[in-house]
Amino acid sequence: MANDESTPAGTAGNGNAQQARATLNVLAQYVKDLSFESPGAPNSLRGRDKAPNININVNVGANPLSDKEFDVNLTLNAKASADQDVLFNVELVYGGVFRIEGFPQEHMLPLLFIECPRLLFPFARQIIADATRNGGFPPLMLDPIDFAQMFQQKLAEDQAASKVNVV
Repeated sequence: MANDESTPAGTAGNGNAQQARATLNVLAQYVKDLSFESPGAPNSLRGRDKAPNININVNVGANPLSDKEFDVNLTLNAKASADQDVLFNVELVYGGVFRIEGFPQEHMLPLLFIECPRLLFPFARQIIADATRNGGFPPLMLDPIDFAQMFQQKLAEDQAASKVNVV
């Protein structure tokens, strides 16, 4: 079979050229909000017999800035307590501006709510670790987050809520 010179290498001429132009670029990353509180300091810094309870909440939000640019915010809250005492409470809203081009519309939500926060997470994790260490505690190293599972769970919750609202 002869090579068709008019079709670029790596494309079959059946729409793959469009996928080859699909891009996801990080234009900016920023701290939108950072709060660290240690209401019981310096007493909360003393050694303890058992590890504190740490409650971590994660949320992802996305807003369009233009047809191709989106602001994605990753919100992380971590609250450590021992007995009834709050040892520390840290909240971070870490944002990124992304340019997304050439993807089919059905891929946009997974890109915004899975891939973009996955790219932001290592930076946000480091900020949380630094804030807790600078607050006098061991650095809080958050475990990796399965943003795909979070996205699927949110879709299931939204679908269940829409069924309830219809009835």
